[in-house]
Amino acid sequence: MKKLIAGFLLSVLALAGTGARADVLVLVHGYMGSAASWEYSGINAMLAANGWPRSGVLAGGALIAPSAVPTANSSYAVELPSLAPALVQADHLQALLTQVAARHPGEAMVLVGHSAGGVIARLVLARGGAPGAKALITIATPHLGTERALQAIDATDTPWPFCLVQNFFSDGAYSAVKRSRGVLLDLSPAYPGSLLHWLNAQPHPDISYHSIVTPGPAGLGDELVPAFSQDMNRVTALAGRAETHLVASGHSLNPATGAALVAILQQL
Repeated sequence: MKKLIAGFLLSVLALAGTGARADVLVLVHGYMGSAASWEYSGINAMLAANGWPRSGVLAGGALIAPSAVPTANSSYAVELPSLAPALVQADHLQALLTQVAARHPGEAMVLVGHSAGGVIARLVLARGGAPGAKALITIATPHLGTERALQAIDATDTPWPFCLVQNFFSDGAYSAVKRSRGVLLDLSPAYPGSLLHWLNAQPHPDISYHSIVTPGPAGLGDELVPAFSQDMNRVTALAGRAETHLVASGHSLNPATGAALVAILQQL
């Protein structure tokens, strides 16, 4: 009987330990990206090989292609309207995180944001929209903004009908950028009265923060975002609270940033 009770207690403790270790990973794409960005870059495959299998894509309030096999950890990619203003995207993300929390009650959540996705994730956190979060990992995110956003706005300030020619030769990219002026303004260098200036002064939850910084060949940043802007320690509300991880790569998601992400997850 003692052996039976001891075996039962060990089983219960083992199950409890498994539950405590279970985390939910939520992948947030960047500007002009999509949930598929994590797949095409090879990062989903790297995560799956290291204990974070694909659990589905959250888009439009629905779970697409959910995993049929229950696993300890879960990894979801979200689909956001990346051309919409940042606050609109944050509202979408918060609604999707509510769904994730309902599917995984009591499990901790790790948010990963690439580029603009890191800003969107911080907006949700600062507004209290992810109470189950235990960590935020950002990849090449313009926390202090980027001049490239202003340059994109200027490049689409062409009067009609010349803009029609530009749109034709850009295969529709001109029109897409023009429709996204709101989020480009949100991602411009922070100044008093701007969204980033407000966000960077807001209290952030007491969780773990990690910045994957892509410094580029000269150490000044990648082709889109300066290195200093990618570091959450440069954010007023997060100074001294974030770990910085330098990765020699470009701005787009790639295996190098994927390896850094896996290494951070193994530390959490």
